[in-house]
Amino acid sequence: MSIVPAAAQVLAVLRYLARQAAPVPAAAISRDVGLPRSTTYHLLDTLAADGFVVHLPEERRYGLGVSAFELASGYERQAPIQRLARAPLAALVDRTGHNANLAVLHGREVIYVIEERAPGRPPLISEVGVRLPATLTASGRAVLALLPPAQVRALFPDRSAFVQRNGAGPATLTALRTLLAQARRRGYATEEGEVTRGLSSVAAPVLDHHAHPIAGVSVTFPDEAVDEAEQVRIAGHVAQTARELTRRVGGATAAPGGPGTPEPGRPPRKRQGRER
Repeated sequence: MSIVPAAAQVLAVLRYLARQAAPVPAAAISRDVGLPRSTTYHLLDTLAADGFVVHLPEERRYGLGVSAFELASGYERQAPIQRLARAPLAALVDRTGHNANLAVLHGREVIYVIEERAPGRPPLISEVGVRLPATLTASGRAVLALLPPAQVRALFPDRSAFVQRNGAGPATLTALRTLLAQARRRGYATEEGEVTRGLSSVAAPVLDHHAHPIAGVSVTFPDEAVDEAEQVRIAGHVAQTARELTRRVGGATAAPGGPGTPEPGRPPRKRQGRER
């Protein structure tokens, strides 16, 4: 695959600006992106002319413009991750015989954006558009497990940030960290009756090009129908689907044994119930 240097430079500038908390001087862009000053100014002038960058002359700084916002809005309208995930989730349902979902993190909650239902399986609480506490769901835990610890701490600073259902689920940051460490070690997250009694779920994260978790793929099943060995088998299929979706969105693939790669023969502790 051939790379156009000028296009790569433009994208590098836009990505850099998108990561900043406020507009920044051109000198900082040049330094941090690794571009000559003259090239940086030419790129900024071109981007400003098309509205992708705004120049604040009094502050001598540059920030993202309205056209960049329109790009983001177009992404939301087209819902590309949902489109890209539909076929892999359908295949996951075929391989496991259980319902599968895709969820994204929104604050302390996950929002379900896809539900693929297995033939003969009943609908679940996690239908498209439903929000659930991220700490209770396998999908939420799969995503939270790969967030920076400081971000997790900011989301859940004290006990008031935690929600429980059915009298289950982590109630402190320490308890949540234990669950997230288990998810990182196994390569997939679980929940056991914490969302719906009698149902359990396993989930694995989908990563973007920065190896940042952007979604969780999950499968939910009745406890009485799945023993520990079968759960490990299902988790392997879930992790495989998450890696396939990561590849489809141009994300960073996990190293062997890392996120998305369950440890063979390492089943979770005895379960009681369900989720996604």
